[in-house]
Amino acid sequence: MSRESSLDIHQEITSRIIAAIEDGAGEFRLPWNRGGASGRPRNIASGKHYNGVNVLALWVAALHQGYAQPIWGTYRQWHEKGCQVRRGEQSSLVVFYKTFTVETDGEDAAEPETAERLLARASYVFNADQVEGYAAPEETLPVTPLFSPIDEAERFLAATGARVTESGTKACYRPSTDDIMMPERTRFAGSETMSAGEAFYATLMHELTHWTGHASRCARDLKNRFGSEAYAMEELVAEVGAAFLCADLGVTPELRPDHVSYIANWLTVLKADKKAIFTAASKAQQAANYLTVLAGERP
Repeated sequence: MSRESSLDIHQEITSRIIAAIEDGAGEFRLPWNRGGASGRPRNIASGKHYNGVNVLALWVAALHQGYAQPIWGTYRQWHEKGCQVRRGEQSSLVVFYKTFTVETDGEDAAEPETAERLLARASYVFNADQVEGYAAPEETLPVTPLFSPIDEAERFLAATGARVTESGTKACYRPSTDDIMMPERTRFAGSETMSAGEAFYATLMHELTHWTGHASRCARDLKNRFGSEAYAMEELVAEVGAAFLCADLGVTPELRPDHVSYIANWLTVLKADKKAIFTAASKAQQAANYLTVLAGERP
């Protein structure tokens, strides 16, 4: 029996993410972006970014193994680029879906009816840090003052049409009034790992992802599937959605301290449902794509 035929892809990816979170002992950080949109994992052969749960899976793998590069590829893809995966290196798992057609029973039909199905397939990839012969492009990170507006993030927010009020000390999306409340940006302080501006926009993108859940937008309802855990799942969707947006907009945040307390809740959901992280990543990708289209860009 081949490795792929005996592999439960959904369970394997979920287990790897759970292991990385637990290994962090409450200090888990998503390395959302360290120097522009290149922070989102991308494939060495196509140059395209990975999407959905594969972004999370590769971020987690990079964090867990200490990889600094956002470039990934299969053994064959690296070989075709003139690079060699070092002996003994362990691969990371991503998933892709193949569409196939099946016949369905149609008693009244003159001819058999057909329907399309999706089949999850595993692919094993290696990070650029695991290969010989790859020269990473040089990157210069800007030096920012205490608070420096990020023009692309400001333009993006304005284009979405979301109503944001900066007042008070609480960040939240209010469904009853369909608006976002944010503390004044001058209240945000930097840290060793992010600037004040990065902290502000990371928080804002989290709330903006919540904003997409409204019935007039993505109509995101997690209660039917996750019941009492729907709140924790929505927070996970918002955090992942913010991760995707921050990577694309050139923001460099980390997971905020006020969300560390949700990690235990996330683990409860992930352990109970092997496809929960796939749902969260899919909903987050949908939210990010919706906002990107609103902003007049292609997702």
